[in-house]
Amino acid sequence: MAQAAFFDLDKTILAKSSSFAFARPFYREGLIGRTDVVRSAYAQFVFLASGADHDQMENMRDYMSALVTGWEVEKVKTIVDETLDEIVDPMVYEEAVELIDEHRRAGRDIIIISSSGTEVVEPIGARLGADVAIGTQVAIEDGRYTGEILFYAYGPGKADAMRSLAEERGYDLSECYAYSDSSTDLPMLEAVGHPVAVNPDSSLRATALERDWPIRDFARPVDMSRTIEKKQAVAAGAGVALGAAALGLAWYARRRGLRA
Repeated sequence: MAQAAFFDLDKTILAKSSSFAFARPFYREGLIGRTDVVRSAYAQFVFLASGADHDQMENMRDYMSALVTGWEVEKVKTIVDETLDEIVDPMVYEEAVELIDEHRRAGRDIIIISSSGTEVVEPIGARLGADVAIGTQVAIEDGRYTGEILFYAYGPGKADAMRSLAEERGYDLSECYAYSDSSTDLPMLEAVGHPVAVNPDSSLRATALERDWPIRDFARPVDMSRTIEKKQAVAAGAGVALGAAALGLAWYARRRGLRA
């Protein structure tokens, strides 16, 4: 059966939080105010210092839901595309790039799954040459975010998305790999046969030691544009967008079905 390597994004592939990394360009374009910039900077500091626990992740969902309500989707996509080189490229772990290449050479699909929004996760996934990128999905009406969270790519939700994708693509999860830094991603790590803790928070490190899971510490952020051939990323970009969109439609349809 097919195999895949599932990667969390923040502190696993990226040295910082992708959600908060775009605070300054969003401020420059008038989407958020100074208070939100300060709050994002503080959240980034806390995240880097100790990670995020369950309560913090729930608070982040509520905060982001309220924050993006009314934003124009195309404007957000344009800001992310125009600032990706400036914001994201310098904070990609070299070790993560090497690991992704390792899995690709072994014939495994590369899946990125992150609690950040799809409009952030998809272009980063395309740049990394991922086969599928999955992020948190917010409902859209008339080209603007409504604030309703259709799918929160966090905790058990990540594991559910992985199982759904495995069914669609024929992955044998017992032969797949998963990488994350956070104890909140235990369901993601437990869903595969080869879980790996990367830059783990104290709780995940303790769990990894107890269960004899491999632990990897990444420490070399590099300029992604110098380590990844952009033509490879562009070629994979169409696949990333289609994979994420297809999964998003499936989750949306399922949610609507449950409501009905």
